[in-house]
Amino acid sequence: MFKPGAIGPELGAWQAPPHPPRVELSGAWVDLAPLSVDHAPALWRAVEARPELWTYMGGGPFASEAEFAEWIVTVAPGADPQFWAIRPKGGDWAGMASYLRITPKDGVIEVGNILFSPVLQGTPAATEAMVLMMRFAFDLGYRRYEWKCNALNLPSRRAAQRLGFSYEGTFRQHMVIKGRNRDTAWFSITDVEWPVLEAAYRRWLDPANFVEGRQVVALSDLTRGLITARDPAL
Repeated sequence: MFKPGAIGPELGAWQAPPHPPRVELSGAWVDLAPLSVDHAPALWRAVEARPELWTYMGGGPFASEAEFAEWIVTVAPGADPQFWAIRPKGGDWAGMASYLRITPKDGVIEVGNILFSPVLQGTPAATEAMVLMMRFAFDLGYRRYEWKCNALNLPSRRAAQRLGFSYEGTFRQHMVIKGRNRDTAWFSITDVEWPVLEAAYRRWLDPANFVEGRQVVALSDLTRGLITARDPAL
């Protein structure tokens, strides 16, 4: 019950984390590297002729590799959003994602601009890429990790809940993207929730959880009981 004049708890020794440095991230299934134009040829091969991959993205689709490379040249040096290229182990660059709306003073950071080619979709590498970005943010000292998406993007909403993000509501008429209205569904994980979720990710990503490429235990089964609020659209 709320009391008149109540305020939030003091954070004690918590200090604002740094802006994420540009480093490579590596796991058992996937590697991430700061996005550069050098990744353009492989990424273009992975997404060429798949304009539907850009439906909910702020940019794209692109008509040619040259146009795509020009876009990368524009966004890659930016501090916010801050992009990574994603490569499954033993493969080539096949996707990307970014941090954005990075707010160190509040300890808040968002993941977005997620583009997974068919090579990555539905793979342990794709999941581990998201986990590596989460881990990096929480290890730096961020308190809140956000996932936002177009409310009509049900695959993205399902992905957030599968990963254990809690639904926080939908902001109506939140943005205009490519000349269209966007209602935005909000999800988050906090630093308090992170240790338990990380243990679930470790269990799921363990190679022993896969037999002939098929998962034994689904990640959604491991995270279902850890979600504070479920998305009513799913």
